[in-house]
Amino acid sequence: ALSETVYESDDEAEACQNMPWMESVVKIFCMHVEPNFSLPWQRKRQYQSTGSGFAIAGGRILTNAHCVDHHTQVKVRRRGDDAKYIARVLAVGVECDLALLAVDDEEFHKGLEPLPFGTLPRLHSAVTVVGYPLGGDTISVTSGVVSRVEVTAYAHGASELLGVQIDAAINSGNSGGPAFNGRGECVGVAFQSLKSDDAENIGYVIPPPVVQHFLRDYEKNGKYTGFPRLGIEWQRLESPYLRESLGMGPKQKGVLVRRVEPTSACADFLKAGDVIMSFDGTPVANDGTVPFRAKEHERISFSYLISCKYNDETAKVRVLRAQDRKEVTLEVPLGGLTRPVPVHIKGKLPSYFICGGMVFTRVTVPYLRSEYGKEYEYDAPVKLLDRMMNSMCKRNDEQVVVLGQVLASELTLGYEDIVNCEVLKFNNKPVLNLPHLAEMVDTCTERYMTFDLQHATVVVLDTEKVREASPGILAAHGIQSERSADLAALKGASKANKPKRKADTGPSAAKADGKVKKPTGAARKARAGRRGLASK
Repeated sequence: ALSETVYESDDEAEACQNMPWMESVVKIFCMHVEPNFSLPWQRKRQYQSTGSGFAIAGGRILTNAHCVDHHTQVKVRRRGDDAKYIARVLAVGVECDLALLAVDDEEFHKGLEPLPFGTLPRLHSAVTVVGYPLGGDTISVTSGVVSRVEVTAYAHGASELLGVQIDAAINSGNSGGPAFNGRGECVGVAFQSLKSDDAENIGYVIPPPVVQHFLRDYEKNGKYTGFPRLGIEWQRLESPYLRESLGMGPKQKGVLVRRVEPTSACADFLKAGDVIMSFDGTPVANDGTVPFRAKEHERISFSYLISCKYNDETAKVRVLRAQDRKEVTLEVPLGGLTRPVPVHIKGKLPSYFICGGMVFTRVTVPYLRSEYGKEYEYDAPVKLLDRMMNSMCKRNDEQVVVLGQVLASELTLGYEDIVNCEVLKFNNKPVLNLPHLAEMVDTCTERYMTFDLQHATVVVLDTEKVREASPGILAAHGIQSERSADLAALKGASKANKPKRKADTGPSAAKADGKVKKPTGAARKARAGRRGLASK
């Protein structure tokens, strides 16, 4: 019969029967609608993508974050089944490129066994990657070995976390699929590959420590809160002259703190010029590495130790103080950071504000990518790239606001060529963020609106004419609202929180049947007294 499977040997048939974990791998279908960051009042055309995922404990499905990025609908299908089931997205970890799904239909879970997690695989250990890559509709199995374990750059979240490099093929559609060891335990989640003319068959999987951190974070907080950061920039101390200048002895090792993020949790504890010598009791070498799996003589970046912690936890950091050259141990809090140009906006819609045809928006990496393409790091304005790479926020609400474009109209005559120029001041007041700029424009009572931009560029508009012409400019360009929904909500909340004016009880407010009541003699005398007049 056609439905019967033909095996080349009995050994092959037995091997297939001994792989029940393959039944726990599912195919994911996702509909995406991405924002148009260049025209933030619009969205792009929807498109569909496919990926892989697998069942874990608690009746949940684990997959990659980029598989459900800007999702509008997510469906899953089991192996050998013809039905697709609607899934809910419970949590998305952009930094670690993981997402957690749930399917409410009980029919989907019948006979579906959760996969057990193994430990971090060792070098040269065999791995099998299972998923639904492009090129077919059925499940695919590839095999290879672990070739490297180190802190790896995660492309989707632009973060650096522990990663496992393998030589098994990982193609588009494999994302979110499990990597198994010889015991059928999941030792990684496929998420990216290296595409280069100089390299072949280099794929990466997310190891169990990162996966467990994501799951525990969700279970502990009911949502994903992210991986903590120490909030510093550091420099290696491999130069003996640099170590001597810092007062370090021959046996003292560590890394130099160059800058401390003002918005980080450790800003009140660590200082520029400190030398970090150990983290939670683990000594830090002059090259910034720490021992890792000592039996295999491995070392890894000490940022790995930070990523093992959780937000709002503390770490014992031993430092050599720059002032008195003494070693002290500090209980340093860990938490998140505020970046002037964030790498992602966590699935939210971009913010914008339009004033007299001038489109203001916040600079993010997706915005730069939308404006300048994949090579934005080379093509974007140098000033914005410098803000992205080197600037630090002094406040948690600080943003880089740009005049993205100027919609042509009589009001904006002469300003049409201004594109992606940072807004520094409005009417001589520094611009903190986009909501702050919108609030200052809304409450402007001066005759002119003056915008000070980068490169000493100045834009001046007539306040009254801006408010008269704005509705027509929006209508001419098919824009329904002058501001994004988040800014509109802030404006509504601001109006609601304003104290109400007391009712005027004077003569001008005393109306009855459309007629003004005449003030009494006492009221006339009081009013005359306030004016400095004497009654006769």
